[in-house]
Amino acid sequence: MREVGSLPYEVRRAEAVRIPMPDGGELAARLWLPCAAEREPVPAICEAIPYRQRDLTSVRDSIHHPYLAGHGYACLRLDLRGSGDSDGVLDDEYTEQEHRDIEAALEWLADRPWCTGRTGLMGISWGGFAGLQVAARRPPSLGAVVIASFTDDRYADDMHYMGGCLLSDNLAEAGTMFAYSTLPPDPAAVGERWREMWHERLDGAEPWILKWLAHQRRDDYWRRASVCEDYAAVQVPVFASSGWADGYSNSVFRVLEHLDVPRKGLIGPWSHKYPHLGVPGPAIGYLQEVVRWFDRWLKDERNGAEDGPVLTTWMQESVPPSTAYEERPGRWVGEPGWLSPHVEPVARALAPHTLARPGEEVERGEVGVQSPLSVGQFAGKWASYNAPPDLPYDQREEDGGSLVFETEPLAERCEILGAPAVELDVAADRPVAMVAARLSDVSPDGRATRVTYGLLNLTHRDRDDAPEPVEPGAFQRVRVQLNGVAQAFPPGHRIRLSLSSSYWPLAWPPPGPAALTVRTGTSRLVLPVRPTSAEDEVPVRPFGEPEGAPPAPTTQLEPGENRWRVSRDLVDYRSELEIVKDGGVVRYDDTGTTVGRRVVERYSSVADDFGSPRGDVEWSVTFARDGWCARTVTRTVLTCTPTSFEVHGHLDAYEGEHRTFSRDWARSIPRDLL
Repeated sequence: MREVGSLPYEVRRAEAVRIPMPDGGELAARLWLPCAAEREPVPAICEAIPYRQRDLTSVRDSIHHPYLAGHGYACLRLDLRGSGDSDGVLDDEYTEQEHRDIEAALEWLADRPWCTGRTGLMGISWGGFAGLQVAARRPPSLGAVVIASFTDDRYADDMHYMGGCLLSDNLAEAGTMFAYSTLPPDPAAVGERWREMWHERLDGAEPWILKWLAHQRRDDYWRRASVCEDYAAVQVPVFASSGWADGYSNSVFRVLEHLDVPRKGLIGPWSHKYPHLGVPGPAIGYLQEVVRWFDRWLKDERNGAEDGPVLTTWMQESVPPSTAYEERPGRWVGEPGWLSPHVEPVARALAPHTLARPGEEVERGEVGVQSPLSVGQFAGKWASYNAPPDLPYDQREEDGGSLVFETEPLAERCEILGAPAVELDVAADRPVAMVAARLSDVSPDGRATRVTYGLLNLTHRDRDDAPEPVEPGAFQRVRVQLNGVAQAFPPGHRIRLSLSSSYWPLAWPPPGPAALTVRTGTSRLVLPVRPTSAEDEVPVRPFGEPEGAPPAPTTQLEPGENRWRVSRDLVDYRSELEIVKDGGVVRYDDTGTTVGRRVVERYSSVADDFGSPRGDVEWSVTFARDGWCARTVTRTVLTCTPTSFEVHGHLDAYEGEHRTFSRDWARSIPRDLL
């Protein structure tokens, strides 16, 4: 990334900004403001997230907020209620209170003498969710949003559930937010009341997974703030982005298809990162695109931001399997809209061990699979966070416990863009069963790189809000939607479809070892093929190099540790995935605060005992400065029986070495056809 020191506007930063809320509380923020704004008011941009603007996101914030301010915007980085140095308790995501607070912050911005009265929202992940959700509430000052790594559907396409299956990221993210919601405010920002504020958070805390497991089907809890319930509510221009290695690329397609406002979509090869910091590369000049978007809709500049492709995406070339990539080879392609006129569905019937040619008739038959619990150990994360390497590895071992169907070596290049689907005539021998479908690129030497995948809890075969048990032995016609992707398959490679009856630990297994029977001939794979010679392809304007303001200085005081380890014990047949993300100890030089963070996730099972899966997520976070030292340790453990999920949580808080708070939770939650 090129650090840009000279920008059109000189910028000043305001620390410890306190924004009053209608109920009397105050939210903490940092503000970057063009120095000339007092004389020449500017539009304002807000990013609202719960990840601590004073320290934990300060480096990332310092790259893009001063950059945008230097192009003529007042930029506010807001700590949500109950996080960072803001008042209150944070007890869930995307609540009515949160949205009211963001609306109040926008109103506060619009009323400042240095603001033109026009505002925008931007953000990645939680901030991207909030940007789209608040846009649907139509605050009067809001004129545009820029969102990355977000979803419009909180139940069907988030880290909680996928195809009605419980994702292990539900537990991992619950552990993350259990930790973040219990962190202390900074005494340097809030004064002596920091301890009172901290203990209010500790007293109000509980493991977040308790809420999320209480809603195992699509209900009003998930419908609230899911913009897919009413796309027409969004009435401002939207610039939406994500990455193929992220978990949120599908939502870009949907908002392009369903929103009726000026909109742009961008999907690169990236993991869960802003595109100017994108890994795997290539990263792009994303902030330049953000400036153009806000200049067009908040300053009324006729700069052509709305021209060109509606969707710009990175068509990925074939690569060997790896858990991490520095770069993904490929090229940018543009589409005039979504759905695209360039993409056509091409069906291949499932034959025994093969994928038939398009249009080829296949004799009907039956094939079956009952996968071991070990299928899924090389699946990587639901969303790649790129620390440590967390992409899927070579799929050959996974395929040993799966039904495999593949093409003959391709005679010519094949490119796909969009969401593949598998239409199955399938029967299960138990009332609760699942199917995992994986699409892989198989090179001539046999290595298999997973391209995309999808999950379906067969009790959700018709709908997510009213699942029904499977009639054992009865065939059902189901559709397994795979995640959208842009991928090229070279000549001589094979396209492989793999089906398994479990996919642990990416997804929690069903209550028992269900066996699946699939009918060949009538079942088929449908690929969204994009012909490579589309004469009317929309030209793509080249992106600039990544730019940003110089990042805030930090000093690494103690080294960190990253580990991703799969192990198997052939004495007791225990398998375990251990993930360690330890940032060591870092000093944030602007404030002098030192922070230590260590996260350990463990997912284990024993042989093919479907009652043995266990997930364990532990966080330890320490803040210190000038004699002040505060630490929290949180732990969330999830196990199961055939009829219930068992949750155990633990929270300890320390001042120095003295433990000042401790609480345990134990809760049994019935399984709801899951």
